[in-house]
Amino acid sequence: MNRLLLSLATSTAMLLAIPALADDAKPLAGESITVLLPSPQGANIAADFEEDTGIHVDLQTLSWDDIRLKLVTGLVAGTAPADVTEFDWSWTGQFAAAGWYMPLNDVIDPATVEDIGVTKIFTVDGDILGIPYTNDFRVMLINKAQFEEAGITEPPKTLDELVADAKKIKEAGIVEYPIGLPLSATEGASTSWYLLTKAFGGELFDADFKPLFTSPDSAGYKALEFELMLLDEGLVDPAAVSLTDSQINDSMFSQGQTSVMISGEPGRLGQMNDPDQSKVAGDVEAILVPTASGETRSFGLPEALGIPNSSQNKEAAVEFIKWFTSKDFQEENYKNGFLPTRTSVLSAVNETGVMHSGDVLVEQSTTVEPLFQQGTPQWYPEFSSAVNTSINSAAKGQITVEQAMQNIADAAEQAMAQ
Repeated sequence: MNRLLLSLATSTAMLLAIPALADDAKPLAGESITVLLPSPQGANIAADFEEDTGIHVDLQTLSWDDIRLKLVTGLVAGTAPADVTEFDWSWTGQFAAAGWYMPLNDVIDPATVEDIGVTKIFTVDGDILGIPYTNDFRVMLINKAQFEEAGITEPPKTLDELVADAKKIKEAGIVEYPIGLPLSATEGASTSWYLLTKAFGGELFDADFKPLFTSPDSAGYKALEFELMLLDEGLVDPAAVSLTDSQINDSMFSQGQTSVMISGEPGRLGQMNDPDQSKVAGDVEAILVPTASGETRSFGLPEALGIPNSSQNKEAAVEFIKWFTSKDFQEENYKNGFLPTRTSVLSAVNETGVMHSGDVLVEQSTTVEPLFQQGTPQWYPEFSSAVNTSINSAAKGQITVEQAMQNIADAAEQAMAQ
């Protein structure tokens, strides 16, 4: 749900290198479309697209929460909020079930779909409903200097190694609470548990959306036990029960008070290594997500572009999506803080040497999976709320792990029945 932003010290205003087409190669010149995206966006998007295609763009930007409200309000009424709109990974199930968006299978070439592997997160029953334009997935962030101070020279590959390293850092008196882990009733607690469920080798649901986390030997059950163990062992700050992931990132990790962010965002790397925003600039790097087996895994939370079925300008809207997700544009848009969704572009940007922990990000990106194999369900908001409220209650000692897992399963089943 959160936009992935990479701050670069050398960032400048976007100057697109995409060559303009000759006038006779602009068959839709003179047409106009509206585009609705989260703010902020590059200042020259509309002008550059019109120069390249002859299509005029009315680019509108709103906050992420305001966009969702505007989309749902308009789509329920049968009107198009815009010809091209933001399409978050978490909306896929709801929007697919409502039939609000145009399948893009026949208008986006297979090579693009293959290059943008996270397109599968926006695919339901074979229909591609959105083309991802900005990437987000989970890695782990560490303070390398603190690891080295504790005598640790290699990043942990397993969860056991992660715990052992955290204990070394704590015992050395480097920080009191080495691991940053949100346990409040917020989305950050949900996404951390999702990542650890993957790390323990499991999934949330089977093919029929039957919960897979209620058994003590399941990955989800072990993931919450792991979180509570970290809390009980004094490796996680007790205050985490009331802290969001952003608060832990900004007030603790970037201040050198924690050594590890369990569910790290690649977009934080620039900020964390900026001396104007962080006390640990130059010390923060991404590592591959440690797992129980030692074979890394991750999941994606990208954002895409989609076209409402109610749009009256679908052909021109398709041209905008092609342009906005093209290799040339993604390379330039990286300068504005958008991590490329194309594997080819991610690798190309990394080769320039400007990407923080670039080799790790490229390698982790190849392991990114959908959180839900069938597509994000329309009842995801209810499920996520049950996850983080149950985790919060368990962290406060109000319920057991078994009760928390059952509460989540019950909430999921109730939401599915509605």
